[in-house]
Amino acid sequence: MAVWDDLVGQDRVAAQLTAAARDADVLVTGAADASAAEPMASSKMTHAWLFTGPPGSGRSTAARAFAAALQCVSPDRALGGAPGCGFCDGCHTALVGTHADVEVVRTDMLTIGVKETRDLVRRAQLSPAGGRWQVIVMEDADRLTEGAGNVLLKAVEEPAPRTVWLLCTPSLEDVLPTIRSRCRLLTLRTPSVDAVADVLVRRDGIDPGLAASAARATQGHIGRARRLATDERARTRRATVLKLPLRVDDVGGCLKAAQELVDAAAEDAKQVAEEIDTKETEELRAALGAAAGTGGRLPRGTAGAMKDLQDRQKRRATRTQRDSLDLALTDLTAFYRDVLALQLGSEVALANTDVRDALERIASGSKPERTLRRIEAIRACRQALDSNVAPLLAVEAMTMALRAG
Repeated sequence: MAVWDDLVGQDRVAAQLTAAARDADVLVTGAADASAAEPMASSKMTHAWLFTGPPGSGRSTAARAFAAALQCVSPDRALGGAPGCGFCDGCHTALVGTHADVEVVRTDMLTIGVKETRDLVRRAQLSPAGGRWQVIVMEDADRLTEGAGNVLLKAVEEPAPRTVWLLCTPSLEDVLPTIRSRCRLLTLRTPSVDAVADVLVRRDGIDPGLAASAARATQGHIGRARRLATDERARTRRATVLKLPLRVDDVGGCLKAAQELVDAAAEDAKQVAEEIDTKETEELRAALGAAAGTGGRLPRGTAGAMKDLQDRQKRRATRTQRDSLDLALTDLTAFYRDVLALQLGSEVALANTDVRDALERIASGSKPERTLRRIEAIRACRQALDSNVAPLLAVEAMTMALRAG
């Protein structure tokens, strides 16, 4: 299986990256052919790439596949084989995250700060251990703070000879203009519903009916479709969210629905904490030398490290709660989008066919103008959450706006 097989509906992007990996191979091996040994500036390969596209389009998947292709050491390469075989040691270790020269950066915090970025820049200055490329994949480049972005800019402006930066963001506007001007842009599109359903059946062994339903409900978002198809809790949570439009007939119903939505997001954060926080804490205590024979007390001078861990865990819980709320708001937006399609008599395929009765009830009881105002209220709630408004206040304001239409 080639490394590009996980890129759903992105044939053009895969072709561009394959061509760049071929040129990268020439730069590494120093081919004797003068026409092939062109400088990086004029080849299809460059030192910095920016992967953009809507959520679920496969930005990070494309970046990791490209990283694997750059490290591909398949014997077939000498015979003209395409880079990224998916089977060799270089491809395999890059994809599973154990390759010495591939650093994948993903954050479960709200932002990526200056300290973490400086550590990455220092890593990027090292020569590749395997003699090919030092590849830094930053899956959440949009979460860089302004200071962190300025630190990264210096590394992108003056790259090490064998270092490649692969930055992933939803849009161009999510990174500093000075950074994006120094990157080669690749724009991914949302894959079709049929393509997502096909990959769920073929790769994950999911029942075709369930795969089609999940792909349709998420409108081509690969990660969410897989979660919806494999996690019963995710399906239950979505079903609860889609009942909300029928529960905002009075003020009491609005406030209760808002509270339940926020509580569900908090429960998600709590579950993540239970799975990760305890393990992290115990590992740090052991590393700091909190021996069982001393009553588990930390050695003097180590309290600061424990406090830093607790602060990171709190920030992670905040992001988990916001991500859960944002997912619910995305489902809610899709519901009203279907309502609007019914009201306008559009032939566009509905995402939420499993709740068609509710869609038709809301559509027949209001006008398109009210539906648009409701979609705007959901968008305003998402913006409020991004601006650190208290989740309950933001969601209560939204549910009241949904009631008013």
